[in-house]
Amino acid sequence: MRKEPLFVTFSTQKGGIGKTALTVLTASYLHFVKGFHVGVIDCDYPQHSLGEMRKRDNELVLNNDHFRELAIRQYMQLGIKTYPVEECTAEQALQRAEVMIQSSEILPEVIFFDLPGTLNSPGVIRTLAAMDYIFVPMSADRVVLESTLQYAVMLSDNLIKKNVGNLKAIYIFWNLVDGREKTPLYTAYENVIGELGLNLLKTYLPDSKRFRKEVSDERKTVFRSTLFPIDNSLRKGSNIPELTDDICEILKLNHYGHE
Repeated sequence: MRKEPLFVTFSTQKGGIGKTALTVLTASYLHFVKGFHVGVIDCDYPQHSLGEMRKRDNELVLNNDHFRELAIRQYMQLGIKTYPVEECTAEQALQRAEVMIQSSEILPEVIFFDLPGTLNSPGVIRTLAAMDYIFVPMSADRVVLESTLQYAVMLSDNLIKKNVGNLKAIYIFWNLVDGREKTPLYTAYENVIGELGLNLLKTYLPDSKRFRKEVSDERKTVFRSTLFPIDNSLRKGSNIPELTDDICEILKLNHYGHE
């Protein structure tokens, strides 16, 4: 009896918090470094930022000798293909995921969904209810904080507590953390999060320009890509490996492939 994939999303209603970048970074790290098989459903219609990133990555590999050789070497060493990225609307997301599951040579262990940033988009609430886990990035800005906590509480009250759908847990984590900010600011916010009964990951992600850089002709190192994991030289201090470890523990993924 085969085990069905876990459905996971980085979800927030605040723009600019990096949910698409987080999806790519985590999916690529899990797939190419940890050795798990993943899939991605880009249902952030109409921009399909993640799907467009995959197209740019493919073009770069085709037209750049360095990255073409890197892709060949990666395949020879790991023996795994790139993970699938499917574009659709939020209304089509669950059906498209089922097609991915049925048509995959190797069953994905995790399927990530990149959803629109508003609950008003058709199909978003139904798709959120079908997730197993939701990870909510949050920055220490009062407007973002209040909006994020309201969002997380709303999902918890209407999906988890009412036992609607598959959602098992919601986890908030700090993103865009400025190292110069004083610890008491975060301590105060974390007390509020605890009082609301919400889960908070210990790992935080720094506010770093590298999170906004895709692979390109000008740079030979890779940070954000759908075809490669983070380059070893850029991993330290990004906290992506630590975040991925947290997610593996929560999802109970119990093997480590290529580390």
